[in-house]
Amino acid sequence: MLEELKSEEIINKVGGRFKLAALVQRRLTELLQGSRPLIEDSENMTPMQIVLQEILQDKITIDTATYTRKVETIIERRDEDDDDEPRGKHRY
Repeated sequence: MLEELKSEEIINKVGGRFKLAALVQRRLTELLQGSRPLIEDSENMTPMQIVLQEILQDKITIDTATYTRKVETIIERRDEDDDDEPRGKHRY
């Protein structure tokens, strides 16, 4: 099971190791709180195996649009703060 996490296929499908870790953590939390699996025949699978299969079957993906909007907001705020502070100091 952990070998699947090292697979280039699943890493590339999600967009990198960090995004994979974030997606797995978020979906595991949902499953443990009672969400239903999005794949068939999951009765004998662990929550981690379910998450990996959901990713491989394109049932779940990471929301990069939300991430992009957050980064853009941070950059805008930083640029506004640059007028008030010396260069090199940024608040995030």
